[in-house]
Amino acid sequence: MRCALAIAALSGAIFTSAISGAAAAETWKPYGAVSDKGLQWSYDADYSYLDQQSGRVVVMQAIGKVGAEPRMGPSGPGKPDGVGSVLALNCRERTVVSLGGYSPKKPLELSANWRTANATAAKSAEDNALMDAICPGAGALPTK
Repeated sequence: MRCALAIAALSGAIFTSAISGAAAAETWKPYGAVSDKGLQWSYDADYSYLDQQSGRVVVMQAIGKVGAEPRMGPSGPGKPDGVGSVLALNCRERTVVSLGGYSPKKPLELSANWRTANATAAKSAEDNALMDAICPGAGALPTK
């Protein structure tokens, strides 16, 4: 029993460190229009990957203030200015599944059953801009 608990704890620690390690790289690429309040969405190119099981592109996105000093995001989970989410995109069908979101008061928690969740059509300008930014290069993303 202790061995099973240790293995489960180690597996969770490995998954968590993989997420935080990938998010820490933070090569944020802006997409979409800048809002009238100076905010713009970006995605973390170092975190993005093609999910082997579902065929979807998994991407972390965040919102930040453009040109602010000091720099105001986008930042990843656990950062004082980090506000964003992790999404799975079906580029062919142009649908989106949310894996989870984060803010300074809410740590990132990813859904364990996102692969079986119902996808929604990419209808918002932000979702469509993200699709347009990610999908053309999806074949070059690492597969996990």
